[in-house]
Amino acid sequence: MAIKAVISDFGGVLTTPLLGSFAALQDETGIDAGALGRAMQRIAEREGEHPLFELERGRTSEADFLDALQRELASDLGHEPELHRFSEIYFDALQVNDSMIGLMRDARARGYRMALLTNNIREWEPLWRAMLPVDEIFEIVVDSAFVGMRKPEPEIYELTVERLGDGIGPADCLFVDDVEVNVDVARDLGMHAVHFQSNEQAIPEIEAALDGGVVS
Repeated sequence: MAIKAVISDFGGVLTTPLLGSFAALQDETGIDAGALGRAMQRIAEREGEHPLFELERGRTSEADFLDALQRELASDLGHEPELHRFSEIYFDALQVNDSMIGLMRDARARGYRMALLTNNIREWEPLWRAMLPVDEIFEIVVDSAFVGMRKPEPEIYELTVERLGDGIGPADCLFVDDVEVNVDVARDLGMHAVHFQSNEQAIPEIEAALDGGVVS
């Protein structure tokens, strides 16, 4: 079946890898990724929900998330760190992936339906939208923080396909994401999918799919 729509992730696909932003946070604050992970896991075990996932579902605010994380980190660090520059540090280290933006712009010009599906943070919407020509390229934007669900929950993929409208089903869609489990769920739902790992690997795979090649 010919592909009619492209559904792209934001961070790590249309931007440089997210690891660079987390490395910048570590450099700025001195808090390593392991300590952050352990703190969030303890909150998850205590509260029954992972705090980052709840933030991405829009069920908690960025300020409340950071306050809780700071308090939890105090037990590891011996002091309560300052994390409220998190978004500033994160976006300062994030750069646009011009090659992928060009590919997406070309796909829109060729008549493909275009959707952006992102796990994101409600307060960050003005920041990431300012980075990209979002409305020029994507007719549909599904942001986890505004719909109350996140990848890899199947419902958020189904919502994206639904918003693309009549005549578009999962088998008509090419999904692109840098997180393998997100790609696996897209395939389970019947979508074509490309696991983005680099421009050199992903761009030929995407172009082949759009030209009628087989994508697993």
